[in-house]
Amino acid sequence: MTTTRWLFGDQLGAHFVDDDDQQVLLVESREVFRRRAFHRQKAHLVLSAMRHRAAELGDRCTYLVTDTYREALAQVDGPLSVVQPTTWAALHLVDTLAGERDLERLPARGYVTGREDFTRWAQGRGRKRLLMEDFYRDARTRNDVLMHGSEPVLGRWNFDAENREPPPKVGRLDVDEPWWPEEDEIDAAVRADLDQMAADGIAFVGEDGPRRFAVTQAEARQALDHFVEHRLALFGRYEDAMLSGDRWMAHSLISAPLNLGLLDPLEVVRTAEEAFTAGDAPIAAVEGFVRQVMGWRDYIWNLYWYLGEDYRNENALGARTPIPEWFQELDPSGTDANCLSWALSSVREVGWAHHIPRLMVLGNYAQQRGWDPQELTDWFHRSFVDGYDWVMVPNIVGMSQYADDGVLATKPYVGGGSYINKMSDFCGDCVYDPKKRTGPTACPFTAGYWGFLNRHREHLSGNFRMGQMVRGLDRLKDLDQLLEEHPDLR
Repeated sequence: MTTTRWLFGDQLGAHFVDDDDQQVLLVESREVFRRRAFHRQKAHLVLSAMRHRAAELGDRCTYLVTDTYREALAQVDGPLSVVQPTTWAALHLVDTLAGERDLERLPARGYVTGREDFTRWAQGRGRKRLLMEDFYRDARTRNDVLMHGSEPVLGRWNFDAENREPPPKVGRLDVDEPWWPEEDEIDAAVRADLDQMAADGIAFVGEDGPRRFAVTQAEARQALDHFVEHRLALFGRYEDAMLSGDRWMAHSLISAPLNLGLLDPLEVVRTAEEAFTAGDAPIAAVEGFVRQVMGWRDYIWNLYWYLGEDYRNENALGARTPIPEWFQELDPSGTDANCLSWALSSVREVGWAHHIPRLMVLGNYAQQRGWDPQELTDWFHRSFVDGYDWVMVPNIVGMSQYADDGVLATKPYVGGGSYINKMSDFCGDCVYDPKKRTGPTACPFTAGYWGFLNRHREHLSGNFRMGQMVRGLDRLKDLDQLLEEHPDLR
């Protein structure tokens, strides 16, 4: 009998099927939307992508809308195959179903480095830390990306030092707008269905709005090609900078279609590499982009599995404070700090912000105040169009909140207002002064930085990268005043 390939909603590219004749099953599960309140535009993006894929497949696709996956699979006769899903919960479901029916389980696809290769690399390191830089160099060598024989092109692996410039003294970068998709009748039907779900009591967060991210392989390829041709050259230089008048800057905006499985990441990397070889983009920009796609993204994917299912529950700093309602609801009026209000507005309006607002504004503020890392992981998962469990568990628990006590990052990513002032234009007309930690105009990030160090003084004093910062507490004459003015930092 013909085997049908069951695809999840983030396995939509051609590389998730074996040939052009394979039958495909796609399932819209309403229970997914009942369990948690996703961003409205994220829900639209996923459903639009699934329905566009079904339209492309035509008679090859069985498309079912049911309450649960199990209910859908009960309607399908014959053998099924499924590529490893991207969450522990979905993996357990697949394992259970494989014991009940003819279901072939296949290895994961959509990543440059597979789980077996990562495990071999990790286990071969002995007592060494699982450093992303080491993994990235290994991956580049194995896949011959930006290499000259056994050495990196131009003799350097890492151009980070050239990719940390503060923003220019203008309102926006001198770079072309990103490529934008055009909505169609499928999008109109998705919007109507989501309106009905909301009327029926299914909760969403964020605003509805025009679809800004690719939902087909053709659209994703257009977005990638446009970025490489018009924006990549300026990407690296300002990839860590923020501008209040330029939400997109020179970022690629392909994380959402990439995480929907619409692009093969190695193909993405090769496209950027070709731009360097042709002289169309500098090595610092191309290497920085390659580092994100086949370095950090694959590293996070593999750590999600390698560190085990219980990793999500790590909370080494004992952060237990619930996330406030204004933050949960993406309400920018909950704060007067320009940077934080701007970042929340971006998430509310488009379900997206680039990696520095995520890490050094949203995550930084949460860590300073001891917000529960598991709640925060769920918030990022639900609120970002490119957020998935495998993406957010290591990124938030490990990178952003240091809840794993240094398994992923060597120090907490916590910083005061001076960092934000250097890397953005938010502070100039803000009601708060990034230089002040006490008084009515004290910057909540500057006060929060010192409050965090004081709260975890003993825990962090032995960290070789934090020792000097912790000792700086002894020079503060206004620490008691700071804690009195900001009881949430105690």
